[in-house]
Amino acid sequence: MADERRITGYRRQDGTVGIRNHTVILPVDDLSNAAAEAVANVVPGTLALPHAYGRLQFGADLDLTFRTLIGTGRNPNVASVVVIGIEPNWTHRVVEGIAETGKKVAGYAIEGNGDLRTIEQAARTAASFLQDDSENVREPVERGEIMMSIKCGESDTTSGLGSCPTTAGAVDRWVDAGGTVLFGETSELTGGEHLIAERCVNDEVRKRFQSIYDSYIDMIERTGANLLGSQPTQGNIAGGLSTIEEKAMGNIAKTGTKPVVGALDPAQTPESGPGLYFMDTSSAAAECVTLMAAGGAAIHLFPTGQGNVIGNPIEPVVKLTANPKTAESMSEHIDLDCSGLLRRDYDLTQAGDLLMDVVDRTVNGRLTCAEVMGHREFVFTKLYPSA
Repeated sequence: MADERRITGYRRQDGTVGIRNHTVILPVDDLSNAAAEAVANVVPGTLALPHAYGRLQFGADLDLTFRTLIGTGRNPNVASVVVIGIEPNWTHRVVEGIAETGKKVAGYAIEGNGDLRTIEQAARTAASFLQDDSENVREPVERGEIMMSIKCGESDTTSGLGSCPTTAGAVDRWVDAGGTVLFGETSELTGGEHLIAERCVNDEVRKRFQSIYDSYIDMIERTGANLLGSQPTQGNIAGGLSTIEEKAMGNIAKTGTKPVVGALDPAQTPESGPGLYFMDTSSAAAECVTLMAAGGAAIHLFPTGQGNVIGNPIEPVVKLTANPKTAESMSEHIDLDCSGLLRRDYDLTQAGDLLMDVVDRTVNGRLTCAEVMGHREFVFTKLYPSA
């Protein structure tokens, strides 16, 4: 049974536990992508994380970019980091934030050096880090030591009936084991936000959650936009979800039954102990998973109906579906076919057992479908236009 499986992980210097052991080349800004990717080409086995932003941002938007960069480097699935930026000050800021964890990190600025000199210096450091990281050894860990995150995508009627309730069983078990789970997708709570508010552990958390949700609604209303086609998406509608309220019920179904103990900003790391946390995120798959990985999540559960291909370079994404057509036509993307739940081949508890078995095997090193297929979607959330 899944509950009896011994699991192992990498215990980092700050006590967090990871399930992967990446040596990361992290560009601070879009101008540094080429150098970061060049280092990864020179030192095979390292992982470059190119992205589109990091220049001329300001205020909360800039703060979020730094939280995402630093949080990505701090993620327990990362063993060490080489940071490359165009300017020294912001490069140093990212290095300092990651260094607080005690892991190896070094930074290089391109200004005054050029790409070639920077690439040479960074590659030498990356090679040394990679060799050291290769000696890191897995050790026995408990489920509760590993942070989990959840999100659904390309949802249909089978999501709310099958894959989301199956995910909920895993969420409840993870929290019962003393673990932390992140959920979000602020827009996809619409029509059911009161159900999350009722589960908040106290008035302080409830007010915080409600404030985040109300701010989202205010922003949408100010634009005067009609979200139909974006929320729900065309795929959702084709799958039988005609309203955002129907979509929200499936989204909420996967969060399980536990109290919500905190409400977080995007890419914020929980600091109040274990439990179930709401994080303010976009419902766009790549943005959401990137933010949750920056918050410290080491494994992600992703129920899907119509089929989604999302992965992440840092946080393994486990995809499950209860749609038999999707399980067959997109089998290379689906880690668990739980359509037997809807055929009544097994009950919800047994579906949870099947998912926990996949989760434990992933924790122990088995690659997810997204990892095998090379899906490394790493997408920042941007709040404002650039200065």
